[in-house]
Amino acid sequence: MNQTKHLTFAFAMSMTLAGCSTEEKKATTTSDTTSTNQAVRIITLDPGHFHAALVQKTMYSNVDSTVYVFAPEGSDVQDHLKRIDGYNSRQENPTKWKEEVYTGSDYLEKMIAQKPGNVVVISGNNLKKAEYIKKAVDAGLNVLADKPMCIDSAGFETLKQSFESAQKNNVLLYDIMTERSEITNTLQKELSQIQEIFGELQKGTPQDPAVTKESVHHFFKYVSGNPLKRPAWFMDVAQQGEGLVDVTTHLVDLVQWECFPEQVIDTKDIELLQARRWTTPMTQRQFTLITQQATFPEYLQKDVRDTVLNVYSNGEITYKIKGVHAKVSVIWNYKAPEGAGDTHFSIMKGSKANLIIRQGAEEKYVPELYIELVKGTDATAYETAATQAFSAIQTKYPGIELKKLAATKWQVLIPDKYRVGHEAHFGEVTERYLQYLEAGKLPDWEVPNMITKYYTTIQALRLAKQGKQNISIRN
Repeated sequence: MNQTKHLTFAFAMSMTLAGCSTEEKKATTTSDTTSTNQAVRIITLDPGHFHAALVQKTMYSNVDSTVYVFAPEGSDVQDHLKRIDGYNSRQENPTKWKEEVYTGSDYLEKMIAQKPGNVVVISGNNLKKAEYIKKAVDAGLNVLADKPMCIDSAGFETLKQSFESAQKNNVLLYDIMTERSEITNTLQKELSQIQEIFGELQKGTPQDPAVTKESVHHFFKYVSGNPLKRPAWFMDVAQQGEGLVDVTTHLVDLVQWECFPEQVIDTKDIELLQARRWTTPMTQRQFTLITQQATFPEYLQKDVRDTVLNVYSNGEITYKIKGVHAKVSVIWNYKAPEGAGDTHFSIMKGSKANLIIRQGAEEKYVPELYIELVKGTDATAYETAATQAFSAIQTKYPGIELKKLAATKWQVLIPDKYRVGHEAHFGEVTERYLQYLEAGKLPDWEVPNMITKYYTTIQALRLAKQGKQNISIRN
């Protein structure tokens, strides 16, 4: 498309860009569940990550079916449109999105000038994300942003300004925390609030934290049934961000959300103790397989040693939050073993029992939640009190059961209806955000806790780059 060409809201043009057939065009125009009068109209800005498409894997009753895409020309936007087209054309429960696309070089300025929608979805190159967010909220647009919302100190300062601007302009800025929707995380949080089951959250030590969360991810993976094509810049930490400030965002968020639910957490509540980072090696062949690019681009040459790309995708943080010792770590491998996928380990240590999420070979790589008594707990008395208290969970989540594995160990049995999968969590987060939009505000604790979350990851990266340990960073 010519760079000076204005955005036109011609349905035929957008469907041509998205690669839809005539039949698919008809399908997307016959929806009786959405209309141009709906209160929420989505704008997708520079969609470089597949998470942008996952927001649209489902339809929403109060969201207009036309989505306005503003992006630079290139494979990122084309891949995004193909994913949306795949959702529209699938056999089971197809979506009915209509994508109106502008790909001029002035895409950001054009979006701000025209503002055809009122909610901007941002998921792509993280180097640009802080600027995108600031420009959008300054223009009076609501923003639903994929994590991370910032990857360095400059971005963090911009993010804080964005929250101030959002408050001034009465718009909602929110990040997509999908892991809160994973049922094992949800139940771990719920059980930790039941004194008869968990007791009190322990304080722990740097060597033996009270809370530990570990996440393992893979560069090669399948999304919506197809091998995921990643943009080459995804392996450039200057654009994607290091592991300490990327996926670790989810883990830091879960620590805050589970340990101190609905409580405001200030940056002064955080004390960084240790942080470290390390690389994942990737051969040229492996890089080509996931990017479909024959060679490493020039901007990645700084990270190439002896023909192997080294990506700073791994990291670990040990810190104190409101006096509780926590450790979070993220590891990126190239590809998961056969039958496996991304995995999660989590433990919360209580005075009566520990709540543990495991997702290893024994669990067939499906996350499972266990309750294990701590030494000194009277097993007989505990079982009586805990099983009675568990009825509150069963009332809230019908079908959840407890299975006794040993005198001091139980497994929480979770029906398949609660295991909707990572991709579906994007729709669940979007539904929550739509409820906040309807209410006109976020929960009081969300904004300060988002700021503290990014403060934690950004300061951890600074500490790790110093290459020193046992150095405390206080706000």
